[in-house]
Amino acid sequence: MRNAWKPFEGIFDIPAKKSRLEELENIGAGPGFWKDTREAQKINRERKSIETILSSWCGLEKKAEDCNVLLELAAEVDEDDDLEAEMQTMADELARTVEEMEFKKMLSGESDMSNAFVSIHAGAGGTEAQDWASMLLRMYLRWAERRGFKTGLIDELEGEEAGIKSATITVSGDYAYGYLKAEVGIHRLVRISPYDANARRHTSFASVFVYPEIDDTIEITIDEKDLRVDTFRASGAGGQHINKTSSAIRITHIPTNIVVQCQNERSQHMNRAMAMKMLKARLYEAELKEREKEMDKLHAVKKQIAWGSQIRSYILQPYQLVKDHRTDLEIGNVGAVLDGDINRFIEAYLMS
Repeated sequence: MRNAWKPFEGIFDIPAKKSRLEELENIGAGPGFWKDTREAQKINRERKSIETILSSWCGLEKKAEDCNVLLELAAEVDEDDDLEAEMQTMADELARTVEEMEFKKMLSGESDMSNAFVSIHAGAGGTEAQDWASMLLRMYLRWAERRGFKTGLIDELEGEEAGIKSATITVSGDYAYGYLKAEVGIHRLVRISPYDANARRHTSFASVFVYPEIDDTIEITIDEKDLRVDTFRASGAGGQHINKTSSAIRITHIPTNIVVQCQNERSQHMNRAMAMKMLKARLYEAELKEREKEMDKLHAVKKQIAWGSQIRSYILQPYQLVKDHRTDLEIGNVGAVLDGDINRFIEAYLMS
């Protein structure tokens, strides 16, 4: 029994992860590690991910060792109900830890460890839909609180009578995006409307969209061999000196065909410095546009906020049920779900 958990070591690639972590630590300790900022950040993210997995593995080993100690103790004493109950509790904890590690194997995407932005938009239906959007916002805030994640409200547009038309929040914590990406889609609520004087049943829709927080640190590296630099005589105002020397600078960035030029400074050196600053700004702008294209691809998964496209239904009347239409998972305790208890839905979707 002592090494009963050891087969999991291979399942979770623990030896390979330990070897990779050692390799990354050696790279991080090397000279010039931060010369390439973006590569350094990428390495640090990978190192953090591996450290998280290995920390869970160490916890698993510790729990397994504790189980072994209790087993040895049980073999030496007569039947003991308290000892048996403690062993059962510890065995259950061990099983949960293994399940958590198996689940985290599913969170291996490039952005899964990132913080997340969550946007909620009310569908058609006025106050009903806006109230439903505010209920979803509360659900995600409560879920994040339960997990120990930090949240922040970025933007909120209140409804005319109640609820919200839209809201965007940040959720900060390990694997925030990895978990919350399971919530992207249309959410449907069925209930007796508190805003209907005739107490009729209403169906409301709201959309949830989640995207990863992208590191804003952009290192613009320009290779001199990618530049064509032309000098020419400046024209226009600038005095006698500006017309006598070829002080103006035009720089062409060959890979992107971006062209910048400067002739307003008094020396060629100053004009070149200003032109390079302009080129970096243009390349930065191009990088932002590429990011926008990537975000547009993510937004393409959004559907019309209406009947037939929902991922999950929350039914309060005529019976109580929350059903995920992707996994067919059903939970009867709607109150608990709306209070943030959505882990089972997230796990079922990511494991499917």
